Amino acid sequence: MPTPVTSPSEFAFELALCAHLEETTDLLPARQLGASVASPGSRIIDVCAVAPGPAFDERTHITPRTIPAAAIESDVGVGHAVFWRDAFDCHPARARRATDRAVDVGFFESERRRGREYVRQATRYPDSWFSHLVGIENKPDLGEPGDLLRQLRLDVSLSLFDEVVLATESYVTGAHLNRIPDVVGIWRFDPETGERDVVREATPLATDATGVEPVDYDSLHTDVAFVTTAEKRTARLKLAERAYGKGWRRYDLPGCGHAGVDSDGRPVCGHFGRVVDPGSECGPDCAAFDPEDPPEFDRQTLRDTRTDWVADPSGVARRQSGLDRFS
Repeated sequence: MPTPVTSPSEFAFELALCAHLEETTDLLPARQLGASVASPGSRIIDVCAVAPGPAFDERTHITPRTIPAAAIESDVGVGHAVFWRDAFDCHPARARRATDRAVDVGFFESERRRGREYVRQATRYPDSWFSHLVGIENKPDLGEPGDLLRQLRLDVSLSLFDEVVLATESYVTGAHLNRIPDVVGIWRFDPETGERDVVREATPLATDATGVEPVDYDSLHTDVAFVTTAEKRTARLKLAERAYGKGWRRYDLPGCGHAGVDSDGRPVCGHFGRVVDPGSECGPDCAAFDPEDPPEFDRQTLRDTRTDWVADPSGVARRQSGLDRFS
């Protein structure tokens, strides 16, 4: 999957918005997730915000990490163990990866019988743990829109999210409103003050209908793929799980004496006195670089204290899966 190019100012804006949503709503925001189906990796959403559903607490008891969608949708149940390969309707390599991952995170329990691995779910998967998904595209400066309109039109026609929102720091004019699809919500957000004004409410999208995903753009025509409701259900499940396990504080802090984190967990530079993007602004090329060990940063505890996500649940597996499954 390609790494999106984000300018330092867009990075700071994005982190400020995530911190704001985490503090003022019950949404679980996560950054930079794949939001395409027919052409994986072609669309990266800036922020995917997950709204908890009635069974959210049940999900928190299982694992703080991502459960593979292939494992959730497999024929592995709670009642009795099945041979792992027989439970999947996909390529054996993908089934093997999903099985190993599900065992590793504690969703599957594993046992060996006559040299073959059998698995069962450690608990039933709570289907209603999230109620809806909000896709947020950040464009602090509407004077430099780039591919904004194309991206938003794709999000609307695919309808993978229940709502799509444009977040900007710019003043939103009537011309902007006319160009942006009218079902897209618009937020004006000030990253310095944390004030968020809803310029236009988002209109709910038809997530339970066939989606249309542009896959190839030409000067005279656009090739599209039709995405079935079943494919969308799997993609939405994958999005929700990845957002749950990933969160938004996924950056590594630089090994610099000026590096630190603020109370929200955003990376800051003591020399420049602002939020910085460690991936593009820090390192030996920076004139103020002062080699030192990276600062300590307990991102899991911070997320636990600020949201209903649980960093260290008791787990649901009745026993350790054990390395004996490889013997």
